[in-house]
Amino acid sequence: MKNAIIVFTKVPEAGNVKTRLTQERGGILTQEEAEYVYEACLLDVIDVCTSVENAKVWICYNANGDRNHLGMVLTQLKRLDKIAGIFADQGGCFDECMQHAVECLLKPGQKEKLAESMLIVGGDVVGLQKHTLIDALEKLEILSSSPAGQQAATHNNNSHSDIGAAMVVSADQEGGFNIAGYTCNTPFDFRTVFYNMEGITALEALAEKAREEHIPILPLDIVFDIDLPVDLASMIPILNVLEQGTSYDSRITAPVRTIAVLRDLGLQSTCEQR
Repeated sequence: MKNAIIVFTKVPEAGNVKTRLTQERGGILTQEEAEYVYEACLLDVIDVCTSVENAKVWICYNANGDRNHLGMVLTQLKRLDKIAGIFADQGGCFDECMQHAVECLLKPGQKEKLAESMLIVGGDVVGLQKHTLIDALEKLEILSSSPAGQQAATHNNNSHSDIGAAMVVSADQEGGFNIAGYTCNTPFDFRTVFYNMEGITALEALAEKAREEHIPILPLDIVFDIDLPVDLASMIPILNVLEQGTSYDSRITAPVRTIAVLRDLGLQSTCEQR
């Protein structure tokens, strides 16, 4: 299958990214520091994505973000040449924006597609590992070829009739998800996943839609994101261990930019003494 990884992100701009980490929202960072942290996270995440050889990487950014500024940020990437394209999101809510990003590549109902399977990844999943993405793409391939995948598939044209339905998802620390993926013949969309009337988490909403359509789905490694000060505090020791681990296992990737930024800001994780 033609594989794609979409990095779904905001343009790193002070006052528009990681606002729940800022002092204005009860956090610990200034708006400029929050931008500094997020830019490092985003670059580290994209570098991991571009290290996957059998997938093209696309970047979908917020429509009201500064495209030129994003372009300047991306010049710091290790493999800028691996970026297949950059485009703005569309839609009134998160569900619609994410669905637009997917449809730009999978092109439902059309024979010519930019991808036949895709993963969508948040720009703040610092600590993301290459093997998690490879595992995700392999699982999509296996599920797509399975009897369950073939039976659940929606075939809109003959040119992709051998591709079955398949989904993968990585949970985050709050019952949501940070990585989700599916094939072009999977009867699924993101509408009502993040904004639903039942009040359930995004992960459960995604799983429920898969159950309803009998879509085969497999979990991935849990991947953490950074939205709140407690997320940041919890992530610092994990990043430190990843950094240590790179000395003993070449397969491990440490998010070097994020680690450097957190140290530059003097941030450390501590626990209350009892």
